[in-house]
Amino acid sequence: MKIAFVGKGGSGKTTLSSLFIRHLAANEAHVVAVDADINQHLGAALGLDEAEAAALPAMGAHLPLIKDYLRGSNPRIASADTMIKTTPPGEGSRLLRVREDNPVYEACARTVRLDDGEIRLMATGPFTESDLGVACYHSKVGAVELCLNHLVDGEDEYVVVDMTAGSDSFASGMFTRFDMTFLVAEPTRKGVSVYRQYKEYARDFGVALKVVGNKVQGPEDVDFLRAEVGDDLLVTVGHSDWVRAMEKGRPPRFELLEADNRMGLQALQNAADDSYAHRDWERYTRQMVHFHLKNAESWGNAKTGVDLAAQVDPGFVLAEAVAVPQPG
Repeated sequence: MKIAFVGKGGSGKTTLSSLFIRHLAANEAHVVAVDADINQHLGAALGLDEAEAAALPAMGAHLPLIKDYLRGSNPRIASADTMIKTTPPGEGSRLLRVREDNPVYEACARTVRLDDGEIRLMATGPFTESDLGVACYHSKVGAVELCLNHLVDGEDEYVVVDMTAGSDSFASGMFTRFDMTFLVAEPTRKGVSVYRQYKEYARDFGVALKVVGNKVQGPEDVDFLRAEVGDDLLVTVGHSDWVRAMEKGRPPRFELLEADNRMGLQALQNAADDSYAHRDWERYTRQMVHFHLKNAESWGNAKTGVDLAAQVDPGFVLAEAVAVPQPG
């Protein structure tokens, strides 16, 4: 399943996504984790020290390699230079699988060993000095969107993406790429403001959305969240001594996480697993094409000098059974 964690800045979405990733690894799941937040804190939350986190390869820096690999032998794409972040796969495209080795993972992913297993971690990469004043965040996260467009994952596989904070997640079609979106909200008016924005978009595009109440201190906080988000409230999380130790860089073994919080993480996994039965690959592909055509018309055609609508393969539907061309 493809799972996104979203929320306003400071809501705790990176902490919650890292705990969920640890929980999945402890359950022996196959996990690809992606830090798509420009602030790049997921590696540290998963236990990497400062040097290890800084050494993570930036997906944006490997965009030419990613494009060239995913293009494969697709006859509708003349060259990797004509691919943009929304380019959809078609006949001949190479797809990504969670449990495989490929040049994209070799260049962009690193194995992170946790207490009870290991995961693959990928990161968009932070702004560099050369980006300041001339590049936007979305030019960085485009590599993530392109990979998600070409990724096929199964029932017992998880792709967990820590998204950028606030409503910036709506600036591309990537918010429709997920089977389940967990919105982390504090029990405050500001905490639920992003929920209202997300709920509107989720309704329009059929996005499954559940709220995780964070920093909850008592029944009044739970009542507030329930009044604001209704049945979308899936679970609440309170104070955690384990998390406090983790934020100091000295986390105990994950098995010592408080029982209530472990139960909360299991509720997240159950919700993600339940979403598998509602997968609609045709809708997924249709939305992918929709945003590609919008981007092509607004800026892509002018940038590449070609009609990017011609990249759409009308007979292609992304699905688990689609064959993946091998590197040649």
